[in-house]
Amino acid sequence: MKCIEIREYGAPEVLVLAERAAPVAGAGEALIRVMASGVNRPDVLRRMGHYPVPPGASDLPGLEVAGVIASGDEAALRAAGLAVGDRVCALVAGGGYAELCVAPVAQCLPVPRGFTDAEAASLPETCFTVWSNVFDRGRLQAGETLLVQGGTSGIGVTAIQMAKAAGAIVIATAGSEDKCAACLKLGADHAINYREADFAEEARRLTGGRGVDVILDMVAGDYVKREVECLAEDGRLVIIAVQGGVKSGFDAGLVLRRRLVITGSTLRPRPIAFKGAIAQALRQHVWPWLAEGRIRPVIHSTFPALQAEGGLPSGAARAHALMQSNQHVGKIVLTWGSS
Repeated sequence: MKCIEIREYGAPEVLVLAERAAPVAGAGEALIRVMASGVNRPDVLRRMGHYPVPPGASDLPGLEVAGVIASGDEAALRAAGLAVGDRVCALVAGGGYAELCVAPVAQCLPVPRGFTDAEAASLPETCFTVWSNVFDRGRLQAGETLLVQGGTSGIGVTAIQMAKAAGAIVIATAGSEDKCAACLKLGADHAINYREADFAEEARRLTGGRGVDVILDMVAGDYVKREVECLAEDGRLVIIAVQGGVKSGFDAGLVLRRRLVITGSTLRPRPIAFKGAIAQALRQHVWPWLAEGRIRPVIHSTFPALQAEGGLPSGAARAHALMQSNQHVGKIVLTWGSS
C-alpha cells in the first residue's frame, strides 16, 4: 500500500510518500480501504516529535479515516451491525495516512447517509473528543453556557454545533472578525475576538456577571487564570490541549468558593473499551443530529494525499503547512481516491 511516513521530525516537508506491506486485521478489528483521512493538530505534534506513539499503535500519522471495510473479524463486525463492504468512519491510534488502515471495530461508525468520504473522515476525532470532554467530563446540560476556546478549529466547529443541538448557549473565541463571524454562522450565540477583548471580561458581561458553566480549553497556560475567574458557581473547566503552555497560576480561593472543577483528558492512549463506549453514545445521540442536518461537517480544504506540489513532497505536507498557518476554518482532509 501507499502511505505517508514521517522521514524525520521537523517541518511539513518531512511527510513523504512511502510503500509498506498492507496491515492485517486481527481479533476485534476491521481493515478499512481508506478513501479520506482527517488531519488534526496532534498529527502536527507527532510530525514534530512531541506526541509519542502509544504502545502497539502504527508509527504512521493519522487519527481518523473514512472508507470501506475490506476485511476483518466477522463476529465482531456482525455484533456491531457492520459487514465487509460497508462504508464507515473510524477513530484510530495511528496509521490513518495510508491506503489501508486497521481500526478496532468498536471505534467504527457507519458513514451518515448522504455524506462524502471527506465529510465522514472529518467526524471521528472531533466528535469523540467533544462528546468525551464537553458532555461526559464537562456534564454540559441544556440551558447552560459553554465557552469554546478556538471556535473555528476542527474541535471548535464541532463543539459549537453539538452544544447548540443539545440546547446549550454557546460563546466562542476566535482571532479575527472573519473567524468570529464564522462562529456565529455555525450557531454560536456570541463570538469574542480574543485579540481585541479580554475573553474573561466579555464572558462575564455576556452572562450578566454570572459566568459560564463549562469551558472547553485547548490553550491552557495563562488562560487558566482567566478561565477560573469567568466560571459560574459549580462551573467546569475542561482542558484538552496545552498550546499556550503547561504552567499557570490561578486563584485557588475561587475554586473553593465557587465549587469549581478543573479537569482534562487525552483520548489517544485510552483503552478500546473506553473509546467504544463513546462510539455507542455518538451513534445514539450525535448521529441522529447529523442525519437531521443539525450538525454539518465544515471542510476548509482537501488535499490529494500523494500529490506533490509547490515544492512540498505530498498533499499531507501541504495540509500540515495550512494547519500551522492557522488560516483555516474547520477541518482539513486528505483524499486517497474519488470522495
